[in-house]
Amino acid sequence: MLIVGLAFSIFGIGFFCWLLFTLAVYALPFFAGVNVFLAAFHSGAGVIGSIVVGVLAGGATLAIGQIVFATVRIPIIRALIALLYAAPAAVAGYYATLGLSKIGVPSETWRVIFAVVGSAVVGGTAWARMWAFVPPPYDRGTSENLVPVPMIGVARNG
Repeated sequence: MLIVGLAFSIFGIGFFCWLLFTLAVYALPFFAGVNVFLAAFHSGAGVIGSIVVGVLAGGATLAIGQIVFATVRIPIIRALIALLYAAPAAVAGYYATLGLSKIGVPSETWRVIFAVVGSAVVGGTAWARMWAFVPPPYDRGTSENLVPVPMIGVARNG
C-alpha cells in the first residue's frame, strides 16, 4: 500500500507540474478568459453563463492570435505577436518555478536562479508554440515542385 501511495504521489505531482507548465504557456488566453469570467459574473450572468463566456473569450484570444500570427507575413509583426503571448508566459513561468522551488530549495539565490531558468523555458516554449502555427515557406515553382525552402544556410541549385 505504501508503494501505491508513493506512485500516486509521484504521478500526481508530475501531473500538476505539467498542468502548471501548460497553463503558464497559455498565460495570455487564460488571463483573458479569467478576466471575462469575473466581469460576466460581477455583472450578474451567473456561474454557468460566466464560465461559458470566459472559456469562449480565452479560446477566442488564443485562436485569433494564432490565426493573425499565421496569416501576417511581416516578420517584425509576427515577432511582436509572439512576444505578446510569450512575455506573460515567461512571467507566469517565473512565479510558478519560484513557488515550486520554495518547497525544497532553502537558498534564496538558487530559488531565483531556478525561477529565471523556468521563466526562460516557459517563455521559449510559448514562443515556439506560436511559431509552430506558421506554414513552411514553399518554392514558387509549378504545383509539382512544391518543396520546402530551407531556412538557414543551405544553398539551392538552379
